[in-house]
Order: sequence, then structure tokens, then C-alpha cells
Amino acid sequence: MAIRTILTFPDPVLRQKAAKVTSFDDELKQLAADMAETMYNAPGVGLAANQIGVLLQIVVVDISEMEGRKFITLVNPVLSEGEGSMVDEEGCLSVIEYTSPVKRFRKIKVSARDLDGNPLEFTAEDRFARIIQHEVDHLHGKLFIDRISSLKRTLYKKKLRKILQAEA
Repeated sequence: MAIRTILTFPDPVLRQKAAKVTSFDDELKQLAADMAETMYNAPGVGLAANQIGVLLQIVVVDISEMEGRKFITLVNPVLSEGEGSMVDEEGCLSVIEYTSPVKRFRKIKVSARDLDGNPLEFTAEDRFARIIQHEVDHLHGKLFIDRISSLKRTLYKKKLRKILQAEA
């Protein structure tokens, strides 16, 4: 396993749509392992492949309780049957130094493939559903800041410019 570099906004790769995975091989399994290691090192609770510069439809999501590290890998995920709504604070490993309330479905149906290409289908609720929706957004080139008001987004961009200038 290897820890990969997480791209941060405004990197243009984060705005690109990821391609469907067609090859379920050892390379894909290695990518998932690297993504999980990167996610836990950050630390985070989810990571999409394009956040590390790989434009493939694969996400890892932490499902561990209090003990150990356990995650689920979703390949070519599709979300449907969203119901209810909830607003909660979100942050992102690719959006530095910013969190904001974001409205998401409370319950979703998830269809995906596992690392061997076998179909997965389940219902996710509450925080688990939020994380999956956030990560699947990445696969479509969308960030959580796209789901907040334009005023908040503009204020964040100004803050980010100051952060980046201070680092330069």
C-alpha cells in the first residue's frame, strides 16, 4: 500500500468526470488499497479516485466502528431512490480549511460493483448515505462547495486565495 497525494481545489482534475471501470484486476485492488491508506492517513472517512488524480469510478468509504480500520469499496457506483433530506456540516480532503452545511438525501439506494466485479446493492442511510453521496459527487466532477450558496462559495475562494498566497 502507498499513501498518494490528495489533490486540492482548484486543481482542474477535480472537475473532470471519472470513467467507468472495465478491468477488475490486481491493479484495481492495489488502487483501492492505496486509496484506503491515503484516506485513513489524511484522516478522512471517504475518498474518490479522482481526488488522487485517477479518473476512474471508484470510491472507498470508512465503515469501521471504534475498532480497527474497515472500509467498503464501490466501483462504478450509481445512486437512486433518494428520499428524505437532512442538512449537516461537510468538509472535504480536497477543499482545505472549510466546512459548510450541505443538504443531502437521508436515504439512498446504492448499486455498484465490488473489486471482483460482483454486483453490490444496498440501502444507505444518514451519515453513511451522506458520505457516499459526497464521494459519488467527486466522480462527476462536483465538490460539496458546488452545493452551497454562491456567496459562501465566493467567500471561500477569497479565503483560499489568501491561504495560497501566504504559502507562496
